[in-house]
Amino acid sequence: MENIIDYVKNWGKYSFQEKPFGEADSLVLCQLVYFNYEEFVPGLEENKGPVSLRGIFACQGWEKILDDYWYRENNKELFTAVARSDRFASLKMNYYENIIDQEEETQFSAMAYFWDNGFGQEGIYLAYRGTDATIVGWKEDLNLAFSKPLQGQCLAVAYMDRVSGRIGQDFFAGGHSKGGNLAVYAAMNCREDTRERIRKIFNNDGPGFRPEIREAGNFQAIQGRVAKFIPRSSLVGMILEDNSEYEIVESWGMGLFQHNTYSWKIEEGSLVRAKNMAEAKVRRDAALNEWILSLSEEEIHVFIDTLYEVVSASEASNVFEFGADWKKCLQNIIQAAKGLDDTTRKAIHKITHSLFEILLESVKAGNPILFGQFKQKKYHGL
Repeated sequence: MENIIDYVKNWGKYSFQEKPFGEADSLVLCQLVYFNYEEFVPGLEENKGPVSLRGIFACQGWEKILDDYWYRENNKELFTAVARSDRFASLKMNYYENIIDQEEETQFSAMAYFWDNGFGQEGIYLAYRGTDATIVGWKEDLNLAFSKPLQGQCLAVAYMDRVSGRIGQDFFAGGHSKGGNLAVYAAMNCREDTRERIRKIFNNDGPGFRPEIREAGNFQAIQGRVAKFIPRSSLVGMILEDNSEYEIVESWGMGLFQHNTYSWKIEEGSLVRAKNMAEAKVRRDAALNEWILSLSEEEIHVFIDTLYEVVSASEASNVFEFGADWKKCLQNIIQAAKGLDDTTRKAIHKITHSLFEILLESVKAGNPILFGQFKQKKYHGL
């Protein structure tokens, strides 16, 4: 069994002609798009050629790309591995986009990868960045429960149409977490000539869509090309997910840490499938989504803002702190919710109950250190 770092080290000797592009490669690219390429990769507005991974790695100060994001040691090891591998080193990147709009609570980032597939044609992948491990990131994922398209989703559509107009050939698209949702949304709502050239869309544990969003777009036209993967304890990926065509994958992580791509298991170049999903979790996910869909847009807006304020009272700024002292966090949340009206308080209880059920799965599994401090030494950075 491997994680994505092991996969690059062990499979990096193969070209894309020897081992065609697959789901493990997609997961690698979806993790790499989290890095900050501002100083290295040309933007969408620039008329410049792409840069290679090897070229960035050769630059003095390349480690700047690792700033401002979680899993720094894992990210450094991954980028070093891809830059030294035959498979990925010549991979080129272009059209880097990074937009932050505080007023609209939007952070959007995407990038295009290019590689020689060995058959006289370039392989192309449009990768959308997801949210980070912060509580603010959770809020951004929950905002996808709105019926109106978010600014980030509109930016994703515009990005796909503009890049496809420049490349003029078939391409893959995908992302992790919110990035997976953006990739699918863009594919649903892009121009028809763009949609016809999409080979496959990879949604790695990204939220789903409200029914009216799917109906307004062209989900039926792309449904057969969407590959969605979720880990057993997925919360993010099961938000508004009523499409049963997803694959459950195995992870070394516990609870919410299964969302982390470095914890996903890979074998023989493919993600390792789990045999089944716990019945209790299936019921929990269905109940949560049924409740979300029962709310009006105004009620959802009030709920998400209130949830954010209440969870922030836990004094945890990210999932690491949330899991490290979950009893204290729960007490703080209960205290903060006391002043709310009865309906909102019950709603807060409903989603935090789902959250802590996932946390307790770690305890029941006998994990001595909550939240995936893996026993395997090579995963010490998680």
